[in-house]
Amino acid sequence: MEKAKIASLAKLHVIVFIYGFTAILGKLISISAIDLVWYRMLIATLGLSLLFIFQRYSVKIALGDFIRIILVGFIVAAHWISFFGAIKLSNVSVTLGCLASATLFTSILEPLLLKRGINLIEVLIGFLIILGLYLIFRFETNYATGIIVAIISAFLAGLFTVLNKILVQKHSTRILTIYEMMGGFIGISIFLLLTGGFSQSFFILPTSDIVYLLILGLICTAFAFAIQVDVMKELSAFIVALSINLEPVYGIIMAFIFFGETEFMSAGFYAGTALILVSVFGYPLMKNMQR
Repeated sequence: MEKAKIASLAKLHVIVFIYGFTAILGKLISISAIDLVWYRMLIATLGLSLLFIFQRYSVKIALGDFIRIILVGFIVAAHWISFFGAIKLSNVSVTLGCLASATLFTSILEPLLLKRGINLIEVLIGFLIILGLYLIFRFETNYATGIIVAIISAFLAGLFTVLNKILVQKHSTRILTIYEMMGGFIGISIFLLLTGGFSQSFFILPTSDIVYLLILGLICTAFAFAIQVDVMKELSAFIVALSINLEPVYGIIMAFIFFGETEFMSAGFYAGTALILVSVFGYPLMKNMQR
């Protein structure tokens, strides 16, 4: 393998590690999921704006396209709110185990929104993921609410993934990312204005939360995005997709390190999570073989 590809592969796994660390930060940050995501999207928007100004990258698009991307940003915000909400309702391991089922929802939504035929491989993978979710739900009933919210988050992740697949045919990932961050920020701001969420206490944060939010917004969002765009110049989309599937694995391992016994789950949970992860890893492999 060429040195450039080896370096890009190493960078990619750093990104996946950073994505996994996002869940750890969600557990460490004390404010609510809605407030957390508002700050994350604000910081990410500012960070990406500075990056693009430095790179002299133009983000001009037509008004209609701008509105569509902004609306997808609302979905991204809802996904992150439910993701961090699930962590606070259950724990990191349960949330990441369920979030891996996003592949299931993508395989269902893609034929519907892109108007293509159903693939038998996707049906098989979907069945295995459903079985894995059943095992998690069956053995972790004390986290039932968190599991349901995590599955909603997985559905929203599948939805915006398919919508981005449509949008990326016309716009670069840079355009989509900065406007989706902006859209999510706008959407949450409107919600907070309507519900009186912008109280004085909203803007008074513990020092630890400020540090964690800066890490979340700048490193786990803006920086990770910039590096991911860079590595895709050397690596195929298949390798990138396969590697990003390691996010739940890295996240669950880090959860053990940071939170100890609170992250130890039943054997049924690990069986269900393993089944989901095997399905998620097997999906791109079988699709590649099918091609």
